[in-house]
Amino acid sequence: MEVVLTRADRERVLVARAVARLRAGIVAIVTGIVGGAALWAATMWLVIKGGPNVGQHLSLLRAFYPGYAVTSTGALLGFVYGALTGAIVGWCVAWLYNVLASWRSADT
Repeated sequence: MEVVLTRADRERVLVARAVARLRAGIVAIVTGIVGGAALWAATMWLVIKGGPNVGQHLSLLRAFYPGYAVTSTGALLGFVYGALTGAIVGWCVAWLYNVLASWRSADT
């Protein structure tokens, strides 16, 4: 017995196949690495640059990241904090995208 799909059903199948799903774990790893590297690089740039008041604005992250400071050891701790923050944000964005994509493909 052959199943005959209507035009609307065929379009629903095409939309469901076309909407790509994101792998939340992979997105979390990538954004975590980028976030950690960015905070490490920003901290190291200020440490190398030096000056009388090194990292005045970046040191305000101490309010959110206990133990962080604009020093070379603080750059390593900043990498960990940046990676954690990036991973959490990346995972949440991918999860939300997948939820909205599922909702969108269910509507069509």
